[in-house]
Amino acid sequence: MTTSQLMPSHVVERVMQKRGRMRIFDRFEPSRTALVVIDMQRFYVEGLPPASRIIPVINRLAQGFRAKGASVAWVSMTAGEDGKSLWPLYHDYFFSADNGARHRDGLTPGDPGHQLHPGLDVQAGDIQASKTRFSAFFPGVCDLHEQLAARGIENVAIGGVVTNFCCETSARDAMMLDYKVAMVSDANAARYPEDHQAGFTTVFQSFGDVLTSDEMLDEVLR
Repeated sequence: MTTSQLMPSHVVERVMQKRGRMRIFDRFEPSRTALVVIDMQRFYVEGLPPASRIIPVINRLAQGFRAKGASVAWVSMTAGEDGKSLWPLYHDYFFSADNGARHRDGLTPGDPGHQLHPGLDVQAGDIQASKTRFSAFFPGVCDLHEQLAARGIENVAIGGVVTNFCCETSARDAMMLDYKVAMVSDANAARYPEDHQAGFTTVFQSFGDVLTSDEMLDEVLR
């Protein structure tokens, strides 16, 4: 599904009035670009059928990025350590006690849920980073920005789960740090179609492009 098909007509109209074009960025130079895959861990993927369905797309993107000389980064959520929450506000107020403990413990290093899904094509030369908040680019909670900067990365293509939480907030914060951003529509997943679209709609208006994997590989990454 193309961007114009994915977005509500009133959003397309507003964007065209604002900038006069659908796509913001025509080209991402591969050596300065990274595919950033968010939270594709067993804890999330095994309980979210749409996430399982995007694994082949993410793997195809990762292979295509590497073949063109671009980087691949895998970002994991770490919510607990030694039985203690690394985000008490979130666990204490936004969950029931049982669900908060499940989230904390399932996303603690050493728990199987914390591991990246075994179906992902993770290679030794890829970047790996861990975060303790939704955004992979929020200062002080993840070292992804520093790892990307060390490679001279200026452009990021974002995929993973879930579209309207960690992926969207990462896209927003990346743009605030002056990265050129694109969310890859068929490489993101959310629990409900409405949530999936909502994440893209916000980013499309003021934070970055929303592209298909084919558009990213065939048209932009060159």
